[in-house]
Parts: sequence; structure tokens; C-alpha cells
Amino acid sequence: QVQLVESGGGLVQAGGSLRLSCAASGRTFSTYAMGWFRQAPGKEREFVARIHWSGSDTDYSDSVKGRFTISRDNAKNTVYLQMNSLKPEDTAVYYCAAPTARYYYPRLPSNFGSWGQGTQVTVSS
Repeated sequence: QVQLVESGGGLVQAGGSLRLSCAASGRTFSTYAMGWFRQAPGKEREFVARIHWSGSDTDYSDSVKGRFTISRDNAKNTVYLQMNSLKPEDTAVYYCAAPTARYYYPRLPSNFGSWGQGTQVTVSS
């Protein structure tokens, strides 16, 4: 399994930006797709974005498309989530995750087996 540690959350005003980072352990990071999910109080965990293990493809939920950008640096074992034009409804705990297998590019939370501890993002209106 991959060990994951997120950082970069915080409090920001609506319209502002934050960049989340997720550092992964292990020498096989470049063979794992990566995903970002979020969970707001009282709501289920939802998909935000994913990136192919090579970085050649990305995918976003409709709610963040055009505002968030996922990227990765395989040399640094790190995946990023750049969040621009933040809205109060983006407030949630954000998690990065790795799938249950290498060379696997899923979207559903149930297909991800390694999760970070989460980082709080709060957007004030």
C-alpha cells in the first residue's frame, strides 16, 4: 500500500485560491493513478479529480471543472490540487487517495485503498 500525507488546507475567502499537496511513500508511486476526494459535514465522500499514473490524463467532477487542476510530480512522489475561484460550497475535508492496484484508473471511492488523513479547506463568503 501507499502511505499518503496531505498538506495545504486552510481558511480562504470566496474567490481565493489554495494548493493542496499529497506526498506519497514508496518507489511505485509512478505506477498509481491518484485521486482527490472531499467530504463535507453530513455528506458522503465525493470524487473531485483524478490523474493517470503517467499524468497523461485528468478527470474532474462537474462541480470543480474549470476551477481546479490536478497535477503530479513523479520524481517527488507528490500529487497536487490547485483550487482557484473557491466557493463556500467547496468547504470540506479533502483527501488524496491511491487505488487498490497499480495501473488502475478508477473514479469511485470504493476502488481506492490508500487514503491520507485529510486536510480541512474552509471557504468563507
